[in-house]
Amino acid sequence: MSVFDDDTAVARQGDHWVGHVSPRWAVGANPNGGYLLAIAARAMLADSGHPDPWTVTAHYLSPPTEGPVEVRTSVIKPGRTYSTVSGELHQGGRERVRILAAFGDLAARHGVTRVAAAMPAIPPPEECRPLFEVTPGGSERSPEVIRRFEVRVPADTPWGRQPGDGPFEITGWIRFADGSDASVLSLLLMVDAYPPTLVGGMEVGWVPTVELTTHIRARPAPGWLLGTFRTRFLIDGLLEEDGELWDSEGRLVALSRQLAIALPRG
Repeated sequence: MSVFDDDTAVARQGDHWVGHVSPRWAVGANPNGGYLLAIAARAMLADSGHPDPWTVTAHYLSPPTEGPVEVRTSVIKPGRTYSTVSGELHQGGRERVRILAAFGDLAARHGVTRVAAAMPAIPPPEECRPLFEVTPGGSERSPEVIRRFEVRVPADTPWGRQPGDGPFEITGWIRFADGSDASVLSLLLMVDAYPPTLVGGMEVGWVPTVELTTHIRARPAPGWLLGTFRTRFLIDGLLEEDGELWDSEGRLVALSRQLAIALPRG
């Protein structure tokens, strides 16, 4: 079992599931949104009757703390091709995250394919720099969650710099720090594991997620993943962040979009 598997484990208890929020995946005092989503999605996946998440959308209502959580699931539409499942993550008598997802079998999908994009061309991981070397404030200011990963970015990365009139963006390699390979469920976490595109490029404090949608397109091959994330629209403190994850075989394995709030420092 990997650290990710351990920290997202759930067990059925009566009519719901129970899990435990670990502080190892925190951003400041709050757990990472993708991590919370992975806990809930593990329970929802088990009830779906299918092996893979296809699309998962989460709305974040209030952050839980370290400790036990309940996941309540409901299979809204069971089906042979895919099933639609809703989920609620509760703690302390309050609903913290609301999720709607579709689960199917990615290995069984065969059909017309056209990909009008390519994996970003950056140097291989061994020629890139650890993220903490280019992080404002260095590793001491990095959130706890980023310590669960090894992230490497090109030496000339635009991340952390003022982008002028261009988008905020970050592109780099990622893998679990404990050496385990990414699973299809861990993609829900990895799309939210990179630091916000705005950090270092402008004065912002916390960037909490309002809504996160992830489309899983393939089961990842072993090895490094390459993620690229971009923000083009920051309007009245609300920003969108569009992401892609590509695996070691050059296949697109996940797409994401989230809406977040850029909060000022202080």
